[in-house]
Amino acid sequence: MTATLIWILVALVVIGLYLSWTAGRLDRLHARIDAARAALDAQLLRRASVAQELATSGVLDPAASIVLYEAAHAARQAEEEQREVSESELSQALRAVFAESAQVEAVREAPGGEEAARELTEAVRRVPMARRFHNDAVRAARALRRHRKVRWFRLAGHAPFPMAFEMDDEPPAALVERVA
Repeated sequence: MTATLIWILVALVVIGLYLSWTAGRLDRLHARIDAARAALDAQLLRRASVAQELATSGVLDPAASIVLYEAAHAARQAEEEQREVSESELSQALRAVFAESAQVEAVREAPGGEEAARELTEAVRRVPMARRFHNDAVRAARALRRHRKVRWFRLAGHAPFPMAFEMDDEPPAALVERVA
């Protein structure tokens, strides 16, 4: 009888340790999502700021400046529910403005244009990476949260179900082809 109780106690301790480890892992995944989202937000803000700065610098023709400024401004001011759409529209505006290599070269030839083009190129290259890191963390947390043990024992607590950030983040080919 005593041996049976000891084995039951050992089994309960092992199960408790396993559940505790799983809850800790889930907590670390949620922290990773928060950090990745902050990095993504920073990269999106940087891209919009550089685009807005370039639009107001006078290096672009007036029509391109207006298109780029409005898209960048909308991306910076967007509410959370509209953020993905606004950021996608900024990507489309960047591709429209920098559809041709001639536009990129015109920016580079302007005073201070080489630095502005370099900053914009770096910004548009970092956004897809930051989004990929964020979505990978979301995917890992979702996979763990789908397990029965997590749902049955409510190991996720009151944390909201993680959502991926889906947007069009393809950079303008003319802008990044020179560096590649």
